[in-house]
Amino acid sequence: MTNRGLWKQLAASVVMLLALPAMAAPKQPSPPGYTLPSTHMWDMASDAGEIYRIFVSFPAATEAPADGFPVLYVLDGNASFAAFAEARRIQERFDIGKSIVVGVGYPTDQTYDARRLNDYPPAMLDPPPKLWRQLAKYKSGGRDTFLDFLTGKLRTEIASRYKVDLDRQSLFGHSLGGLFALHALFTRPQAFHSIVAASPSQEWNEQGVLDEEREFTARLTSGKVGKTSRLLVVVGGRDIDDDPYVGEAFTKRMELLSGYGLRTRFRRYEEEGHMTVPARAVTDTLRFVFESH
Repeated sequence: MTNRGLWKQLAASVVMLLALPAMAAPKQPSPPGYTLPSTHMWDMASDAGEIYRIFVSFPAATEAPADGFPVLYVLDGNASFAAFAEARRIQERFDIGKSIVVGVGYPTDQTYDARRLNDYPPAMLDPPPKLWRQLAKYKSGGRDTFLDFLTGKLRTEIASRYKVDLDRQSLFGHSLGGLFALHALFTRPQAFHSIVAASPSQEWNEQGVLDEEREFTARLTSGKVGKTSRLLVVVGGRDIDDDPYVGEAFTKRMELLSGYGLRTRFRRYEEEGHMTVPARAVTDTLRFVFESH
């Protein structure tokens, strides 16, 4: 037998030996998956035909107040809902737990979905900036359609299933979701009671969000806005995707608008990076949006 034949025979023998335990061992049933207590989940379509996975955490043994429960909508629900849901549930005896958290995600088991590139940021520039060129293949520019869904059909569906306070609806978004949260503030400043922008990707499209900020500032200072959302901006000290000092400078500009009704807070988590900011921000977010003010 040639050396080549010996190597092929040896390889075949190794494969058979590795496979024997698997063939001999009885097949074990898969253990059941874990379901978060006090939660519901369903898929629903927007008027545009897009399918979203909706996650809801609600007080199971707490009677709703006369005005209903306040609601927090959490974007990238597949990634962030569970952390917010459990933080709310373990504090159900306190004010911030007597509330409802709604995660808005996609019908997938992955933490993030490419569809967020259409739902959260503005349309990609043409030609696309070099930094984002690899993302130009994805559909973009659907943020206002998504905002319609968030403040319209979805809000109506939540109100039909739970007793909610329609005047205390808040929004949390991270990264591109944080950029979307700023878009909601700038274009529909009365749509949410409170907005939390975590590490917002303000560098997107060569900081195109600055144009929206200037337009919002002009309308607010000229008295054309009236009542507006409260704003919390959180960043990480180790955030390499979004310079934390950009978020801090932005917050200082927003603080100058306090005399016109915009209430702004800023939190910087020195040890957190871009992807760890959401988990670190859970408690601060719940306090900001749910505690009585």
